Amino acid sequence: MPTVVRVLVDLPRHSRLAAGALDYLEPPGSEPAVPLAPGTLVRVPLGKRQVCGLVWPHGEHGERSDGEAPPMDGLKAITEVLSALPPLSTAWLRLVAFAAAYYQRSPGEMALAVLPPELKDIDAAQLERRLRRLHKGLKAAAPEAAPEAAVADARPFRPDLSPEQAEVLRQLALGEPVTSLLHGVTGSGKTEIYLREAERVLAQGRQVLVLVPEINLTPQLEARFAQRFGASRLRALHSGLTPAQRLQNWLAAHLGHADLVLGTRLAIFAPLPRLGLIVVDEEHDPSYKQQEGARYSARDLAVYRGRLEGVPVLLGSATPSLETWLNAQPLGEAVQGRAQSRYRRLAMPSRIGAGALPAVKLLNLAEVVARHGRSVLYEMPIAPPLIERMKQCLARGEQSLVLLNRRGYAPVLHCTSCGWKSQCSQCSAWRVFHKIDRTLRCHHCGSVEPVMRSCPDCGDMDIQPLGRGTERLEEQLGALLPEARMARIDADTTRTRGSLEEQLAQVHDGHVDVLVGTQMVAKGHDFRRITLVIALNADAALFSQDFRAPERLFALLMQAAGRAGRDAEQAAASEMWVQTWHPSHPLYQALQRHDYVAFARSQLEERQIAGLPPYTHLALLRVEARDQASAQAFLQAATELAEGLDGTALSAGELLLYPPVPAQVQRVANVERVQMLLEASSRAVLQRFLSAWLDVLQAQRAALPKVLRWAVDVDPVSI
Repeated sequence: MPTVVRVLVDLPRHSRLAAGALDYLEPPGSEPAVPLAPGTLVRVPLGKRQVCGLVWPHGEHGERSDGEAPPMDGLKAITEVLSALPPLSTAWLRLVAFAAAYYQRSPGEMALAVLPPELKDIDAAQLERRLRRLHKGLKAAAPEAAPEAAVADARPFRPDLSPEQAEVLRQLALGEPVTSLLHGVTGSGKTEIYLREAERVLAQGRQVLVLVPEINLTPQLEARFAQRFGASRLRALHSGLTPAQRLQNWLAAHLGHADLVLGTRLAIFAPLPRLGLIVVDEEHDPSYKQQEGARYSARDLAVYRGRLEGVPVLLGSATPSLETWLNAQPLGEAVQGRAQSRYRRLAMPSRIGAGALPAVKLLNLAEVVARHGRSVLYEMPIAPPLIERMKQCLARGEQSLVLLNRRGYAPVLHCTSCGWKSQCSQCSAWRVFHKIDRTLRCHHCGSVEPVMRSCPDCGDMDIQPLGRGTERLEEQLGALLPEARMARIDADTTRTRGSLEEQLAQVHDGHVDVLVGTQMVAKGHDFRRITLVIALNADAALFSQDFRAPERLFALLMQAAGRAGRDAEQAAASEMWVQTWHPSHPLYQALQRHDYVAFARSQLEERQIAGLPPYTHLALLRVEARDQASAQAFLQAATELAEGLDGTALSAGELLLYPPVPAQVQRVANVERVQMLLEASSRAVLQRFLSAWLDVLQAQRAALPKVLRWAVDVDPVSI
């Protein structure tokens, strides 16, 4: 009798077929005594298509509770088994199962979404060719046998450790499989801790996973690890790779050929059979949260994976997220009633070489206006006193960094006669003016059109830019400092492959005097010649409707300040200036003292009083529709279904369901977006309610108002 196999396929949670794994028969001619192991990749028929599937263990998400064997009538057989690839491990399957359950996705949707796209499209013969190519490349890259003396001469430079680094490594060497927060100021040598810990783990024959929040941080860190351990032991995993590169690197990790895997959030699902350490650099960064599809947090899954596989997890940051900070409060320093810490905190409060952190100074724009007149703010991108400091910096042969977290030439064009503005026709947002190619671009839907010669409403030729982006800032600074060599790094100047590395090399080699950039240049880069940092338009985040905006602003400014004075000889003279209308704001006061602890304490107090995370737990039900009425009607019906559930947290008063509201950007690509916030006192309460509610929504989907898409975002990072 043929054996029934449970197989995951890529179907959303609210699909009628996605209650769990689907049943298939083993392929014809298979050996009955050797059942397919869970984690085996297969190709199966689904409707009229042939799709990639994953053999799933019985008892996980969707097994029948009655224990009866499934009926075989009408079951289709597995088309093909990708037997050349070893099955994915039990630990990997458990990680996917947890992520699917926690983020309220189907296990098939989660599992197939995190596999390399090219792996899902190849058959067994194509996979075997890829594996032969991989093994051939590994053999070619293997170093030739060398005399012992030559090997000793080739040992990479390892800098001396500071006392703080030595103490951190001593504690990590205890080998406890715990999560540790490495709280080190910028320039304290966190990367060297990562390298030394990786060295210790690799010596045990284990693998290391290193996560970074953004692709632009990958090249520099990859170069550091390759210099220390050799490029042949290192593989990268991020969306900037070609599909073929991503598949080859994923295969190398899964087969155990990659000792080090360095990547962005998707790398948290890299299959690593010998995993011994997980590092999450800049753990506070919101980029670790996936914003589309399966909205998982790679940082949080790293902590779970460490516990699941019994390996240490190292979270590094100069400005930890408030959730992580609260979890890392040691005994005797517990805040807001926490009795004990979940994470171990390792502190490195000093810079390498005892270098001083840059002096943070505030330029009161009200005083600038009183002295120079309000027109100076429109004529000059930076106040006159700071232009003078840039000139002094230039005269000394030092570099300056000007931070403006807004790309393009100007955020909007407007007509001085009738007031027309460059509104996107498909989105509730402005189209940004890019002068370099004379286009108006929407940064939400991606639409692009040439700049018109005259106002489309009144025909006036006098169309002017309003506001300032990095492109305009670079142009204006070039006019004010004609002798300075200017460079700009943002998403527009780094589109082509290799352009970011080339521009960073120019800065490191001293061929740039003034660097203009967005947040891309504010974190992770080791600029040795920068002594002056100027932050513009920081006030915009002080009064945002998003309660996390102050936390993100403080982190960004602390990271930007950390780019200055990294050379110990110049550290004492380095400084950061913030142009602001609110110099007395507590955030800026804490920034001046480089006092993250005080800032975190005040923010946690405010969060607890307001009933916000990390003291409560949130989820958003996001809906997209062709019109607002349909989206609102869907959420109203969903609310009524929630209120009709008996015995849930909502009926018990343990959970709040807020009224539907438009998203922050209400319309994108002619699609209306509405969301509804859920707030619960605990994760368990939230999870139980979501599971029951979504089951009801799925069962009643035919009766619900029609919308394009709907999905739940658990632990959203923006509201």
